[in-house]
Amino acid sequence: MKKIIGNIFTALIFLAGLAVLLYPTISDYYNSLLQGQAITMYDETLSTMSEKDYSDMLEQAASYNRELASSSAMDWRLSDSDLSLYHSLLNPLNGSYGMMGHIEIEKLGVDLPIYHTVEDTVLQVGVGHIPGSSLPIGGEGTHSVLSGHRGLPTSKLFTELDKMQEGDLFFLHILNEQLAYEVDQIRVVLPDQVSELKTEEGKDLCTLVTCTPYAINSHRLLVRGHRIDYQGAVYVSADAVQMDRVLVSSVIATPLLMALLAYVLVRTSQRRARRKLGEITPEMVKEAIREGKV
Repeated sequence: MKKIIGNIFTALIFLAGLAVLLYPTISDYYNSLLQGQAITMYDETLSTMSEKDYSDMLEQAASYNRELASSSAMDWRLSDSDLSLYHSLLNPLNGSYGMMGHIEIEKLGVDLPIYHTVEDTVLQVGVGHIPGSSLPIGGEGTHSVLSGHRGLPTSKLFTELDKMQEGDLFFLHILNEQLAYEVDQIRVVLPDQVSELKTEEGKDLCTLVTCTPYAINSHRLLVRGHRIDYQGAVYVSADAVQMDRVLVSSVIATPLLMALLAYVLVRTSQRRARRKLGEITPEMVKEAIREGKV
């Protein structure tokens, strides 16, 4: 019984370790699946809209951006009435943290929903748009700012944003528009240094923001892009999230490791049994027979 309990305990420790090892990969896959479903729902909603619906929503957002740019100072703080207006714009799904669109960064292998605000509930599942910056519809004199977490154990998000280099591209899919941006500036600043995020006359800018250094988060990494004409392939929403190679390897390896563990435990028990049998002498057998134990 002690051996059985010991073997069970060993197996439980092994399974616990395996669960800890696989949790980030499986959790990231699960959240990628949810993000893909959100994007699919967004695209399906757009397919029911008319051209007039698109033009009306874009004009309302453009009017908001013009008014925002005309304000003398951008202090990143909106009044309750301003926030109410902000939430009503670019919100085809009519959600409380309405999905504006999604951002595709092919180099990093991510396609993430973009939501209003940068509240923690938003940043746990996607990319947030910073209120007070231009809505991400493009246009001269606009500068939209999108923020994403880095280093979450549950989702990749902007974890690899530091791999971006000048000349790399990222795409914003907003309503029926695809906006292409080419990275032209990468900066590391303190959290309260926001001068790099202001609009610039005649420029169409978008900056991606995340914390840095990794796991320390004392500064902010700003990856800025400027709008370019792009005639690449038309985006097609995927029906399913691609399986990550690490995840596939882990799923294949798990039953093999379990079989190996079972084999080791059985072989260990057999060796112990044989060793004990080897310690039994003929005299011990005769004694056991006389005492009626055998």
